[in-house]
Amino acid sequence: MGGTSDFERLALLSPETRERILAGLDDAAAQALAHDWSWAARPEQLAPEGAWRIWLMMAGRGFGKTRAGAEWVRAIAEGDGGARIALVGATLGEARSVMVEGPSGLLAIAPWWNRPAFSPALRRLIWPNGAMAILFGAADPETLRGPQFSHGWADEIAKWAGGEAAWDNLMMGMRLGRAPRVLATTTPRPVPLVRRLVALDGADVAVTRGRTADNGANLAEGFIAAMERSYGDTRLGRQELEGELIEDVEGALWNRALLERCRARHVPAGEDGAGPLARVVVAVDPPASATGDACGIVVAGLGQDGRAYVIADASVEKATPEGWARAVAAAAVAHGADRVVAEANNGGAMVESVLRAAEAALPVRLVHASRGKAARAEPVAALYEAGRVLHLGAFWQLEDQMCGLVAGGGYVGPGRSPDRADALVWALTELMLGRRGDARVRSV
Repeated sequence: MGGTSDFERLALLSPETRERILAGLDDAAAQALAHDWSWAARPEQLAPEGAWRIWLMMAGRGFGKTRAGAEWVRAIAEGDGGARIALVGATLGEARSVMVEGPSGLLAIAPWWNRPAFSPALRRLIWPNGAMAILFGAADPETLRGPQFSHGWADEIAKWAGGEAAWDNLMMGMRLGRAPRVLATTTPRPVPLVRRLVALDGADVAVTRGRTADNGANLAEGFIAAMERSYGDTRLGRQELEGELIEDVEGALWNRALLERCRARHVPAGEDGAGPLARVVVAVDPPASATGDACGIVVAGLGQDGRAYVIADASVEKATPEGWARAVAAAAVAHGADRVVAEANNGGAMVESVLRAAEAALPVRLVHASRGKAARAEPVAALYEAGRVLHLGAFWQLEDQMCGLVAGGGYVGPGRSPDRADALVWALTELMLGRRGDARVRSV
C-alpha cells in the first residue's frame, strides 16, 4: 500500500473489524486514533491527489464541509511550522464563530496536546510549532490586500458579499512556500465566483461534490427524511441538499451577473450637507395565513443621486401576525422610514390593524395588486438593468427569489411564494415608479 499510514489502513477495514481493533487499544492509542482525520473522514472529505492549486468542495448543507476544512488546516499547521494560513469567512464574525470556535471549527477538532492558541483581538491562531493562521472577512476585501500566505481556507464563498474582489486579493497573496494551496468550501449558488471556479475544474482546480445524505450517520435522526419530504423535488432541495450548482433560470427577470453589478458599499452623500437618503420605506408582503408562510419585509431608500438602495431584508419566517408586525415596526424605527407600504390583497383590514397594534404611529399605506407578482416585477427589473437600483451588500434569500421570477408569469425559486421579492417590488415601486402601473394606492 506504499506510503499508506496504519490509521489509513484501519479506515479501509469493515466496521466490525474496526470495532474489534478499537476495543483492544489502550487510552493513548484510542485518543490518537480519535483525532486522526484519515480514520474518521469519508473519502470525499480528504484532499484529492494531484497538483491542484484550488480545492473546491461544493456540497449540500450538513455534508461536513466545515469539519473537512478545519481538519485540512490542522494537518497543514501541525506538519509545517512555517505555514501561514488565511482563514476567510463571509464576515470576520463568521470566520471566528464557524471556522475557529464552531462545533466543527479549529479549536473543537484540535487534540488537547496540540491545541493552537487563539488571540481574538489579533485575529490569530498560533500552533505550538509556530504555524500561524489569520482571520479575515470577505465583506472587507481590502484587508486581504498586502498579507501573504502559504495556504488558505475560504468558507462559504457563494455568500461572500466581497465576491470576486476578496477572492482575487486572497489569491494574489498566495505566494509563500513551494506550492501554495487554497481550499474553498461552499454550498453551491450560481454566483460568478463559484461559476468561475467550476469552469476551471481539471486545470488548477479540483472539485469535490457531495450531498447532505452522504453525512447521514452524523446528522440528527429523521433530519434527511424530513428535508427530502419538504424540499426533495424542488430547485432549493437540489441546490441545498443535493449540492447541485443550479444555473440561472431561462427567462428570469433577474440573473446573478446583473445582481453582482448592482452592489454598492455605501450611499453617496447629498450636496450642501443633505443626508444621503431622501426617503426610506419599509415594504411588507404579509403571509396569507396567520401562522404559515414567511412575511416579506424589505427596507429601501431613495438616494440624493436619484438611485434606489436596498438597505435590508428584515423578513421573518413563520411568525404570528403580531410577530411580523413587530418586525415591521422595528425595521421602520431602525432605518428611520417615512412610510410603510403593505400589500392588502389578503385581508387589508387585518394587515392595517396588526400594524397599528404594533406601533400606532406607523405611517402605513396599503397597496392592492391587480396583476401577478412577475408582471408587477417587470418594471422594477428594468430599473436594475438601467443601473438605477443598488444593493447595500448581499441579500441571498431575497436574491434567490428574485432570480426565480420568470418574465410572463411564474415562479421557480425557493419556497412556495416569492414573499421577499414581492416586498422588494412594492418598496421600489413606491420609491421609483410612484402611482404608475398596477399599484392602486390609498393612504390610511
